[in-house]
Amino acid sequence: KRYLQKRGYENVADQCGKLFDPEICTIVWARRFAGYKRPDILTWDMHRLEKLLTDKKYPIQVIWAGKPYPMDYAAISTFNNLVQLSKKHKNLAVLTGYELNLSKRLKQVADVWLNTPRVPREASGTSGMTAAMSGAVNFSTFDGWICEFAKDGINSFIVPPADYEHMKQHEQDNYDMNHLFDILEKKILPTFYDHPQEWRKIVWQGMKDVRYQFESKRMADEYYKIMYR
Repeated sequence: KRYLQKRGYENVADQCGKLFDPEICTIVWARRFAGYKRPDILTWDMHRLEKLLTDKKYPIQVIWAGKPYPMDYAAISTFNNLVQLSKKHKNLAVLTGYELNLSKRLKQVADVWLNTPRVPREASGTSGMTAAMSGAVNFSTFDGWICEFAKDGINSFIVPPADYEHMKQHEQDNYDMNHLFDILEKKILPTFYDHPQEWRKIVWQGMKDVRYQFESKRMADEYYKIMYR
């Protein structure tokens, strides 16, 4: 894992001129930029984010990557705002592009694969599947494929679902944001740094659970047996 991370950090160095440390917990948000996916949700409370970014006991590194649609001006603005923010912090990076090679490298780099869609907007979320296969721990709102995979604290970390149907959008966003920070501060980072053996168990359990249920061999087998016979 450390070797793969060092190799993946070359992408950060090439694009941003920053040298990331494989001993520091690396959080990656990488996929298509879209409003409902809320790529910038951690920046909505800059006080809490900056506290994490300057924490000496539990340091973090955050990488964003992805592409907005050409005419999605709101998503383009979000991307540009993250770029500007990353210039102020040595442990934040925004990578342009998200072709197959970069996607592969970022999944190998990630300790935590962050997924923040607004429930119930996410159709699937396949990036989290391959991230788990690459040894990243999924950290997500409870939507898409995660609902079939996640065992909170065992193979992933999940924002506890709420009665979103009766929430206004800003209430849902605040609920999810606060729980994301709480889980990072109280569960993920203490486990990663203080209990590395426990962290490795979560990594291995995620790799084990994702292997058979979400691999393409199972999908092709189901298509053959259920649809085409």
